[in-house]
Amino acid sequence: MKKKKSIPENSFNDKYNEGIIIMRATLNGLPDPKEVEQSHRDDGHLFILQEKGTTHIEIDFQKHKINAPSVIYIDPNQVHRLLKFENATVSSWIITSESMHPEFLKLLQDLAPVKVLPLKNEIISILSEVASLSIKLSERKDEKLYYPILKESCNTLVALVVSQYLSLSKSTDQLSRFSVITKTFKLSLEQNYIEIKSPAEYARKLNISTPYLNECVKATTGHPVSYHIQQRIILESQRLLYHSDKSIKEIAGELGYDDYSYFTRLFTKVTGMTPLAFRNKNLD
Repeated sequence: MKKKKSIPENSFNDKYNEGIIIMRATLNGLPDPKEVEQSHRDDGHLFILQEKGTTHIEIDFQKHKINAPSVIYIDPNQVHRLLKFENATVSSWIITSESMHPEFLKLLQDLAPVKVLPLKNEIISILSEVASLSIKLSERKDEKLYYPILKESCNTLVALVVSQYLSLSKSTDQLSRFSVITKTFKLSLEQNYIEIKSPAEYARKLNISTPYLNECVKATTGHPVSYHIQQRIILESQRLLYHSDKSIKEIAGELGYDDYSYFTRLFTKVTGMTPLAFRNKNLD
């Protein structure tokens, strides 16, 4: 595998300057085109609606099997690649943050990362119909209000998917004080993990004590704050080790560690192998 200085990213070209791509395909076997098989990020929010069959996908080193009827949301930070299709009919759309309604964007930030969400037949039917309409609208490029029409139709799809994730979340989590604090911490962690490594600093940002933050997070997730901080750092370091040719020292510095040896010890402690061993293990 030829590595790059940064994680590969699929960007919108001139053909998709509206910031939205939507399509439906029936697929079987390995992905095509070749670029889609390679691990990458998208510069937009990806939704995969599994209408029939099965799609196999890898997201941040975890393999997922998407069986119909279901949907999954992949945020722009997540590195992913398609593995194979089994008699699959899939509707998918990518929408940039700029083209998404701000309230939906905020909800997705609170939810991410999410897992594959199985859907009831009634919901998959509605989503499929809205996707079909959105695809038809995307082809009507001569419409005077083409972009607003396309934007609103795709945001309707986003809203329907977010609503399903929220429904699941509320059924298992009544948004207690503990869970609200945990959600706020996780959002802050995603925004600050390079600069802030201390549980006490996150507690200060949330205007609560460190013991109380730990109590909330551990009660909600089963793990203390320090665990989540380490896991987020290690995930990003694994992405860079696998997808870029940056040296381990460069990666440590990029993730906020001036002490290269400390970063190596942390990585080894969390993963059970050194950064170099992880890179070599994942070489094609």
